[in-house]
Amino acid sequence: MKIRTVAEFVAGGQQPDVLFWVGCAGSFDQRAQKITRAFATILNKAGISYAILGKEEMCTGDPARRAGNEFMFQMMAYQNIQVLNNYGIKRIVTACPHCFNTLKNEYPALGGEYEVVHHTSFLQQLLDEGKIRLKEGGTFKGKKITYHDSCYLGRANNIYEAPRKVLEALDAELTEMKRCRSNGLCCGAGGAQMFKEEEKGTSRVNADRSLEAISTGAAVIASACPFCNTMMTDGVKLANKEDSVEVLDIAEMIAASMQD
Repeated sequence: MKIRTVAEFVAGGQQPDVLFWVGCAGSFDQRAQKITRAFATILNKAGISYAILGKEEMCTGDPARRAGNEFMFQMMAYQNIQVLNNYGIKRIVTACPHCFNTLKNEYPALGGEYEVVHHTSFLQQLLDEGKIRLKEGGTFKGKKITYHDSCYLGRANNIYEAPRKVLEALDAELTEMKRCRSNGLCCGAGGAQMFKEEEKGTSRVNADRSLEAISTGAAVIASACPFCNTMMTDGVKLANKEDSVEVLDIAEMIAASMQD
């Protein structure tokens, strides 16, 4: 896909309406790259003026701060803020709740003030404005779907409705897990746990959470976070349910259901 960078926009004397912050997972993880492509496809079809930073984008520093390396976090954050401020970026959209939380709540203290939107909220807005048109009787019509609340989206930022409203637009049957919304169970990857071995215990958090999702009888586990996606996919594999249960990001589901 050919996606313009902010540098290309600025060189042509233009400014994008939105910066799409891709994030480390969306850039480097093969599974998460599919989410990035799906979201970019939606933005293209909806006619949104957007750009990416490309090679100028660094990690937000979220895992460094969660793991206790405050110096590394501040170094990365200052570098990103300098780039964003130099380009006069006002609005950022990202498909990663970790990036979203850090950019929205932690960058202002270091001089980075932006309007930061998570991709589920952005998708809901596009649906409300009629910029996303879905096929009649789309891929997920009547399918049982359960949605896993990401900690950094739900408890940390109180975003519960947007992802569910987007899923409802797919004409699917949304089935909630027993532990959902503010009572949702973490997938096990937050707080830099994604990058280390878990402590000893009787069961894995992601296996427990995936079993909760599978027990709803859903054919699709919808997530809105690349980390959650990885953990839930691993949990489904552990339960040997790969043939009957799919783990998909909300952006992938919308991209598959859009009119051409």
